[in-house]
Amino acid sequence: MSFSDILEDVGNMGKFQIIHVFLLAFPTLFVTMHNLLHNFLAAVPDHHCSIPLATNGSGSLNATAEDLLRVFIPLDGNGRPKKCSEYSPPQWHLLGLNATRGNATEPDTQTCSEGWTYDTSKFKATIVTEWDLVCDQKSVKWISQSVYMAGLLVGAIVLGRFADKFGRRTLLLWSYCQLAATGTCGAFSTSYPLFCFWRFLCGMAVSGIILNGFSLRVEWIPTRFRTSVEMICNYIYTTGQMLLAAIAYGIQHWRWLQFTVSVPFFVFFFYAWWFPESARWLILNDKEDVALKQLRRVAKLNGKEAEGQKLTIAILKSKMANDQLASTNRRGVLDLFRTPAVRKIACCTMLVWFATGFAYYGLAMDLQGFGVDIYLIQFIFGAVDIPAKSMGFLTMSLIGRRFTQSSSLILAGSFILANIFVPKDLQALRTAFAAVGKGCLACAFSCCYLYSGELYPTVVRQTGLGLVSTMARVGAILAPIIRMSGDYVSFLPLTIYGGVAIIAGITAFFLPETRNVPLPETVEEIENRALKVAEKYKDSKRNEIPLHETHLSLMKQTV
Repeated sequence: MSFSDILEDVGNMGKFQIIHVFLLAFPTLFVTMHNLLHNFLAAVPDHHCSIPLATNGSGSLNATAEDLLRVFIPLDGNGRPKKCSEYSPPQWHLLGLNATRGNATEPDTQTCSEGWTYDTSKFKATIVTEWDLVCDQKSVKWISQSVYMAGLLVGAIVLGRFADKFGRRTLLLWSYCQLAATGTCGAFSTSYPLFCFWRFLCGMAVSGIILNGFSLRVEWIPTRFRTSVEMICNYIYTTGQMLLAAIAYGIQHWRWLQFTVSVPFFVFFFYAWWFPESARWLILNDKEDVALKQLRRVAKLNGKEAEGQKLTIAILKSKMANDQLASTNRRGVLDLFRTPAVRKIACCTMLVWFATGFAYYGLAMDLQGFGVDIYLIQFIFGAVDIPAKSMGFLTMSLIGRRFTQSSSLILAGSFILANIFVPKDLQALRTAFAAVGKGCLACAFSCCYLYSGELYPTVVRQTGLGLVSTMARVGAILAPIIRMSGDYVSFLPLTIYGGVAIIAGITAFFLPETRNVPLPETVEEIENRALKVAEKYKDSKRNEIPLHETHLSLMKQTV
């Protein structure tokens, strides 16, 4: 007997569960937007050095903007104004009707002395234009994304532990409030360091929403419906990516965009008071009386009031006895590395999760690098996840988890590396390769959660999942930093992203298959399975007759 039996008694997948899942899943739309918001907050519009008041020493000069560009700004190899340099001194002779830029001696240039002028046709304002994060400062824009990802990591560690102590609902309410408040404050930041600070707190809150929203969903849903519900939530996450493209297109000022995707969390905070605390958590924390009230409330909403009234504290304790025993025997992170089989699983899954997070955010956070309209490619990158995740679900069910995990990472890495050799003028092909690669990584992410949950035994499952999800966030933190290396060697970031993904995909082949295999309960069970596989392999080797021995025996028989 377990808690799932109690859920069956109070209404299975009834009216309460449907409303509960919908209200928990809806904020995922905006959580997705916060994760990918940097693409639009830190977009870099076309720019060149600002032109000072045009005088030639004899008073004001009547000249058009195009004329002044010729005088003050040199051209690059494509005949466009350079972004980071200006003539020193201005080349007034170029104002002549037939004047051309001489090839004999190139005029001296200097860095921009009057700031920059930005093209506002596509982006009214971004943090780049707000604080001039261009030219020598262009790498600084990636800091805010790494800081946000660091917030995700810290939030997972801190808020995850607090949730075990104070409850899922309490921490979910706190996270909603924190994201609404810090996101709004971030929209009115007066300096770049202050903006990074608010984004760090936003990242922490997003982790709290993801972790506690997931826990409240699965702990109120019968086991047989969990996979379907999580697949639906995955598609909602994908929808959020596509919706972000439309919202960013309509709101092209970074402050109002940040404000728009943060304010809805005030609404989520207020309606989240309706959520009941996880009855499972309440029982495991010796609050059976509160759990009983919540379960009877759920039973009433599901039209099972009579069944709810039959529940007693004694029944709850008896059905949760095994779960309480498992919670008291919970092990730490070091237990993942004490025995060989579990240690192998831990090391392989750590690399798989790191590579998935690293390559996914490395690819998804530099949309302008593909030379295609940023709003279009954001929509494409979101839409491609739908068939990718559907295909991943089919292969996980029909072929196996190991094949899906390995092949999705290897394919993703291959498409990322292939883009290095595609000329930049073939934008459609570059975009197609990038979209397919990103779809493969989305499939890999979907597989990660299910596969890792089935690999780790019950006694260390939560610990193992916490460790590997931390590795994914470490990868997400490093991805923007690696992107900076592209300023020095253009193909280096894609080489690293693709190479790491392929290595992780090969590593995943060393993991055991878990399709149609019962969930392991103890570390000893995992070790015994590994020993049986090793013995079976040795027996098969013993039964093999070496080729040279077979050849000698045939020759003897012939003689």
